[in-house]
Amino acid sequence: MGTAAFGKTRQDPLRPRLRAQRGRTLQPRRAVSTGDVPQEEWGPIPVPALVEPEVFAAVQEQLREHQRHARQSKRGALYLLQGLVQCQQCGYAYYGKRLSPSARKGKPRAYAYYRCLGTDAYRFGGECVCHNPQVRTDLLDLAVWRAVCPFLAHPERLAEAYRRRLQPAAHTQRPALAFVEEQLGKLRQGLARLIDRYAAGLLDKHEFEPRIIRLRQRLARLEEQRQALADEAALHGELQLIIGRLEDFAAKVYDG
Repeated sequence: MGTAAFGKTRQDPLRPRLRAQRGRTLQPRRAVSTGDVPQEEWGPIPVPALVEPEVFAAVQEQLREHQRHARQSKRGALYLLQGLVQCQQCGYAYYGKRLSPSARKGKPRAYAYYRCLGTDAYRFGGECVCHNPQVRTDLLDLAVWRAVCPFLAHPERLAEAYRRRLQPAAHTQRPALAFVEEQLGKLRQGLARLIDRYAAGLLDKHEFEPRIIRLRQRLARLEEQRQALADEAALHGELQLIIGRLEDFAAKVYDG
């Protein structure tokens, strides 16, 4: 009706995740989450109108009327392990799916199924990328709960396992994140100086090209190393928080 909006979303610090997405690290390079901005904070921009304001207002009123009469559906994860179970074959997450009326054969069922995302052909252009079978929610939930119970009864075992993970292997000497970032800064400065020298005519093309290729290769390797160290540091921070809260959590759950 003649008005667009600027600033409908904003980037906030990355919200905690249950698990890393398939093919991605737990700590992405751009550690932000995109969220909606309240409508009163949008910036209006005049644009050519497509419909009359009266028509737009009438449609909005009709939509509100539909929402008032529509059934309210539950949102969010309805199953205990949804998004936490990872397929060993393709790496995608499992999600919960109810039984269809035809699968129930007219009988009530107290369970659903965990299904791998990779088995849904419609998500991948009509061809599934995984053939792992689905598994009943009640059976998998029970198996996981039975595995968790001993650790709730003896949280010190789980804490000790986490502490072992926090300790780096004795035979590996990995550089500190600050040192790698310092090396990256020096390489970027060297790259800028090399480009300036070439632009000023102090270097020939046959001298410039191999040197800049080597510098960019070193930069790429150091960037990968820096990302791996950042992921490791983020994991260590999370594990430290887990260890600190583990016994309190175990006591609350075990008592209940």
